[in-house]
Amino acid sequence: MNRCKTSPTAHFLIALSLALGSLVATTAQAQVSPEAAVGGRNFPTGTLRGKLVILNAPEVVLDGQPDRLSPGARIRSPQNMLVMVGAIQGQKFLVNYTRDPAGLVSQVWILTPEEASIERETAERPFLNFWPFVSAKGPTDDGKTPFDQLPKYGQ
Repeated sequence: MNRCKTSPTAHFLIALSLALGSLVATTAQAQVSPEAAVGGRNFPTGTLRGKLVILNAPEVVLDGQPDRLSPGARIRSPQNMLVMVGAIQGQKFLVNYTRDPAGLVSQVWILTPEEASIERETAERPFLNFWPFVSAKGPTDDGKTPFDQLPKYGQ
């Protein structure tokens, strides 16, 4: 005895939600990085490219600027295996990297020659549109500018 009487609209809504769920799942999997198109690894969105030298962990030099690795940062070799920081200390690598919300380098992938041949944006573009990610290209104070000629808030 069937005590739950379901209407045809309920069956339709269940079928529609299943179809939409499978559509969303397939579109989420369809995002492929440019490196993966040539047989490389699939990197997350927002990954940047740079030249990395590890000085004394967590201190690094990234594109000629001092930077820091985040606690628990992961560095992966061209074979996609974890690399200990001490094993590559002092060597220069072309890498793809991501930053954590605090702005520290959190994930690093040492690139293969095939992956390095693909163009990718670098850290020249601001990561987010607020300090500390934007570069100071506007007017600056040299210490001799009168107060009324200094840049105002929002300029």
